[in-house]
Amino acid sequence: MPTSIVNFLNPVKPLSPGIYHYQAPPDAPSQYRLHLRLDPDGNGILIVNASTILHLNHTAAEYAYHLVLQTPEDQMVKEITRRYRVKQQQVSQDFQILKERIESLITAPDLDPETFLGFERVSPYTQEISAPFRLDCALTYRLSNNVDDLLAPNKRVARELSTDEWFGIFDKAWNFGIPHIILTGGEPTLRGDLPDLISHTEANGQVVGLLSDGLKLVDNSYLNTLLQTGLDHLLFLLKPNDDNSWKALGNVITADLFVVVHLTISSQNILNTTQIFERLVNMGVKSVSLTSSDQEDQNLLIQSRNKAAASGLTLVWDLPVPYSEFNPIALETRVDNQPPGAGHAWLYIEPDGDVLPAQGVTQILGNILSDPWEKLWR
Repeated sequence: MPTSIVNFLNPVKPLSPGIYHYQAPPDAPSQYRLHLRLDPDGNGILIVNASTILHLNHTAAEYAYHLVLQTPEDQMVKEITRRYRVKQQQVSQDFQILKERIESLITAPDLDPETFLGFERVSPYTQEISAPFRLDCALTYRLSNNVDDLLAPNKRVARELSTDEWFGIFDKAWNFGIPHIILTGGEPTLRGDLPDLISHTEANGQVVGLLSDGLKLVDNSYLNTLLQTGLDHLLFLLKPNDDNSWKALGNVITADLFVVVHLTISSQNILNTTQIFERLVNMGVKSVSLTSSDQEDQNLLIQSRNKAAASGLTLVWDLPVPYSEFNPIALETRVDNQPPGAGHAWLYIEPDGDVLPAQGVTQILGNILSDPWEKLWR
């Protein structure tokens, strides 16, 4: 979307920050809801149907503000023309582009949970924001039966939070303006209340994702329950040598769900990655996440990234997977002094409520149940 001309001698004052909401009336031809978070700098996040997040620069965020408030178009055109000293025709055209793109989100299935749709964007995590974009919630550090318990930091927590305590955390996050929740672990499907937790975040208007080994998702009844309660996306931890893992992936890939497959790269599986990627593509997978358990394997990561690209797979790099600091993008952005997202774009909650900058970072910022938000965020 074209950037409006800024009068540097009399800069435009940003709109009032906060959360704004719109729900289509019952008789509307398309049923949808919009949540807009405006940050103090004028940039914004628009959440469409609690399933897709649009990152907007200040110009697009202002158009979204009027769309959410249902400002009459002629009034909106006059106001933005006055504020930015641009032609009315340009304002009307830009507003129509925004509306058309949002309408495409309302009707399109299996969209990426965070998208840009051609809107101008800044480099990730370089701007000041009023709250994190995402909260990664480790519901448990328990693992599936076929996984070594030593791989989870069980000794770090004395208990797991109750269902009501997690409800309170999700509500608190929403009130702070955090639009995206990811439920992780351990293995979160071991929590019997997982459908209730998903349903609660969806009712708030938050986008909700799941990080799982997927083995329980072979059960179609269980998978459908998660989908019906509002699950928006899944990060599937693939075990390429496990037939059950492939079976579970085959089940979820046919669902109405955005799926990213995660693969931990090692010297043991690097020779098979071409075959793995080809199999994923043949199954219908479109996005992968790659990390390494050892910083020494960075060359293997680069090789794998190139193979994934050659297979036509999109690389997702900022979800809360094990060893997430060792990924192809991090290796590249480190050279450019790219700010990390940990502790800024996202925070991580342990099963007992302790807050960390990110998964695997053991610095405790406080506890979300007992400490004020200002301490945890600043």
